[in-house]
Amino acid sequence: MLNIPIIRWGETYDSFDLDEVLHFATGEPIAKVSQTNAGIITRDMKKASNARAVLREIPCSELLKCLGKAADLYESATLPIGDGTQTPDDFAHQQSASTGLPEHMCRHNMSKNSFVLRNMEQILDCLTRGLDLDILTRGCGIEDRGVVLSYQAQTSVLSAVLPSNSPGVHTLWLPAIPLQMGLVLKPGPQEPWTPYRMMAAFVEAGIPKEAFAMYPGGAEAGAALLAAADRSMIFGGTPTVDRYRGNPSVQAHGPGFSKILLGDDCVDDWEQYLDLMVESIYINSGRGCINCSGVWASRHTKEIAQAIAEKIGPIEAKPPSDPEAGLAAFTVDGQGQGVWGMIEGDLGEDGVTDMTAQYGPRLVEQERCSYLRPMIVHCDSPDRDMAHKEYMFPFSTVVECPQDQMLARIGPTLVCSGITNNEQLIEDLTDATHIDRLNIGPIPTSKLNWLQPHEGSIIDFLFRSRAYQVTEERQTTF
Repeated sequence: MLNIPIIRWGETYDSFDLDEVLHFATGEPIAKVSQTNAGIITRDMKKASNARAVLREIPCSELLKCLGKAADLYESATLPIGDGTQTPDDFAHQQSASTGLPEHMCRHNMSKNSFVLRNMEQILDCLTRGLDLDILTRGCGIEDRGVVLSYQAQTSVLSAVLPSNSPGVHTLWLPAIPLQMGLVLKPGPQEPWTPYRMMAAFVEAGIPKEAFAMYPGGAEAGAALLAAADRSMIFGGTPTVDRYRGNPSVQAHGPGFSKILLGDDCVDDWEQYLDLMVESIYINSGRGCINCSGVWASRHTKEIAQAIAEKIGPIEAKPPSDPEAGLAAFTVDGQGQGVWGMIEGDLGEDGVTDMTAQYGPRLVEQERCSYLRPMIVHCDSPDRDMAHKEYMFPFSTVVECPQDQMLARIGPTLVCSGITNNEQLIEDLTDATHIDRLNIGPIPTSKLNWLQPHEGSIIDFLFRSRAYQVTEERQTTF
């Protein structure tokens, strides 16, 4: 069994307070993880400026080369973790064992993280609109037109309170290192594997260990980190997002409520888009904020719901080592039963029909975990409470709604795929401020373009553009 320590600016620290990470199906201990208290975090964060200082000694171009090496190491090498080592196969098995995600999905998430690392130069070029990264290092510089630019760093480190349920979110904090920001991470209780392995790959690739801090712990540790850091990410439910709404120092990532809208000009051909809808709902076991949680159309909604249900309703829970496994387990005691209880309460609502009921029970209870099989629910109106729900498994509503009411009724939407050629509808979708990421045409909600911001630009979050004037003589020093 591994012993995983706290990392305090590159130095390991073992705590007397330990948390066991258990195999979700057998209860076997996989690791003991040192737990951080708020005092350690508050004290250590006073030294956060050192992390940026050590990274600014290395040009951004060199850090990007290090990230390319780290990608290969992360995906293929045996790396240190705690008092042991970890192969890629170990990683996939351990992550699956503690999170309930099938092993082949864990390997896929590894390749996704590696892809982002290998392509970070192009990603940052797009996110900065071609800005010379040395300007971010110095804080000022001259662009091609001869105008002086200034981008002022708003923090020395990016901190993140990470979840356990969706390993794919780690791509959001990866740009911090080539932007010469230190990384301060609080891993999810069931998913310490990605941040620790990524840190090991970074250090092995030549990035100074002093740029990293890792603070596993409970809610107290997360609160202390958010209070002490100038810029933080946090992942959680709607209450978490609401709590930090309007706080410029916290970027809160919550439920996506991502949707597919079928325009009136395309809805009669809905069968052409059936596989796209199924992929958007089902991929990665429906655990991502970019998974579709609602299909909206003005007609044919019962037929659409039935067709999707026929595709994914019969899917059974399989062991995580099975290459055909498509469902992730709920590993926290009582969580699956609690989610099912909420769904059952809404199923009694008039105008709401469970289209997957004919394919057997949705809740599958096992000795130490539970599964929820894919679920498609038809709502005859956006007035139904169920029409605005999202759950952490392959779940989607199909909502009947007139096209001219859709944008007013869909609510906040992380990803919207508008399947239409109607120019007015496309213009309305483009102008809709409650849609974050917009796809026009038959594009799955789950298909990302890494050259575009996912949910708010990390450049705008970490840096502030400001006016900066100097004499002509001074410009020659840039």
